Amino acid sequence: QVQMAESGGGSVQAGGSLRLACVASTRTGRMAWFRQAPGKEREAVASINKSIRTGITYYADSVKGRFTISHDAGQNTVYLQMNSLKPEDTAVYYCAARRYGVSYEESRWREAWSYQYWGQGTQVIVSA
Repeated sequence: QVQMAESGGGSVQAGGSLRLACVASTRTGRMAWFRQAPGKEREAVASINKSIRTGITYYADSVKGRFTISHDAGQNTVYLQMNSLKPEDTAVYYCAARRYGVSYEESRWREAWSYQYWGQGTQVIVSA
C-alpha cells in the first residue's frame, strides 16, 4: 500500500503564501496537486514529470505565475509553493501520483483518473 503524506496547509490572508509538501512512501511516476472547493468538482492545479531532473511542469491557468511545483527526486517528495494567494484558492488540496512506469499523453496531466495514488488532503483557507 503506497502512502502519500501531505503537509503545509493552513489559513492565510489574501496575498500571503503557503508551501505544501507531499511525501510518497515509494518511487512514483508523475505527481500532481489537485484541489476541491466546497460545492465544486476536483480540479488539477499543477503537475510535474519527475523522470527528468528539472521536471516538466504544467499549471492550471488560474494559478500560473503564482504557484510553483517542484520535486526532490531522491526523497519522492513534491512541493507546491503558493504565492499571492486569493480567497478563491480556498480548497482541500490533494497530492496525487502515478504508479512508477505508468504514463499517458502529456495532455492528460490534469485528468484525475490517470493517478493511482492519492493523499488524504490538506485544507487551505485564504481570507479576504
